[in-house]
Amino acid sequence: MRPPEPHRTALGVYKNPRLLAILFMGFASGLPLALTGATLQVWLTERGVSLTDVGLLALVGASYSLKFLWAPVLDRAPVPFLSAWLGQRRAWLVAVALPLAGAIAALGQSDPVSDPFRTALFAVLVAFLSASQDVVIDAYRIELLDADEQGAGAAATQWGYRVGMIASGAGALALAEAFGWPRSYLVMAALVSVVVVTALVSPEPSHPPRQRSFFRGAVVEPFLEFASRPQWLVLLLFIVLYRLGDALSGNMSNPFYVKLGFTKLEIASVAKVFGIAATMAGIAAGGALVYKLGVARALVTAGVIHALGNLAFVAQAWIGPEVRALAVTIFVENFTGGLVSAAFVGYLSNLCHPAFTATQFALFTSLSAVGRTLLASGAGWLAEQLGWPLFFGFAALAALPGILLALWLSGSAVLPSLPGSAASRT
Repeated sequence: MRPPEPHRTALGVYKNPRLLAILFMGFASGLPLALTGATLQVWLTERGVSLTDVGLLALVGASYSLKFLWAPVLDRAPVPFLSAWLGQRRAWLVAVALPLAGAIAALGQSDPVSDPFRTALFAVLVAFLSASQDVVIDAYRIELLDADEQGAGAAATQWGYRVGMIASGAGALALAEAFGWPRSYLVMAALVSVVVVTALVSPEPSHPPRQRSFFRGAVVEPFLEFASRPQWLVLLLFIVLYRLGDALSGNMSNPFYVKLGFTKLEIASVAKVFGIAATMAGIAAGGALVYKLGVARALVTAGVIHALGNLAFVAQAWIGPEVRALAVTIFVENFTGGLVSAAFVGYLSNLCHPAFTATQFALFTSLSAVGRTLLASGAGWLAEQLGWPLFFGFAALAALPGILLALWLSGSAVLPSLPGSAASRT
């Protein structure tokens, strides 16, 4: 148990120096995403690659959904030589970062027209290594922080993540315009050094001793341990449903703005200013809310606020294409989204058993993606059937099952109080 620290107010939690390391790691986590996504799409389109082939590159991101499959290796297997020197988490951070930088540089040197297979191969490799890096960074964050700091840790990660995405999005495009794509990707590869330096100067969190059988200890036990908890099925249902309302409204927000009559320039300019600022503010507020109320009560509070935020869309539908109203709607959407995101990630972090942090968190985040993809895939059909005001009203109601499950879980002993776990260090 750590000695009491001087930051005991809600916002004072951000004075914790450990969160600086989490911020930098969040930057490293967000950096590769656009390099195999939006930025790569611009590059390929500029080179005349067909839209069909550009669209197929979305499959490159499958690694982010499937990362729980190899998370047990990253969780328990030592890195030769490095683990003895740096420890389990920091060793894997360095071991993944170095080939990731090489893969980003190689992707930038490829020619998507003359050798598209090579470009696709390096894009897949970058995505795989990036998803692997996410697994290790998440585990490091969860193990480094106390239970009441998990919300702030989630906020710091997401702040860094978004800055990393801006660097590899707008930053990479600006560099490509000035110096060409190969040099732009070389700069992005060099920025991966942020995680290496952070890993070298940061402390290694403690870990429980490994079991003798790797397969049982790394693959079987994480799932058996979770299934042994009371109400584990309710927990799984909660993870899938909690952000369903967010997924429904988020999937249709941009089509809604377009159908309402806003121009692309109006949407982009307002979203760039109000959207980014509101998301950052919401994430910070969510971390402070978790620290002040505790993770379970913060889930309920953030969920209710976010559900009510859908009423801004309803008001926008009645007002019509008025830019000042759009600024308010985008601010509300992004602020409440950031708020609920920090609380949710903080909760998932506290659910992890300390012996299986990487594996269980990767599984939880993969499950949460079900609500954002499969369950929300019918959002467009619903909008066509109901019309915009009723659709966003329905999206608000779709958040209720998750909120009710959060209420249920907040009144029961579901968070593990395990020796050495985040939940037991308060």
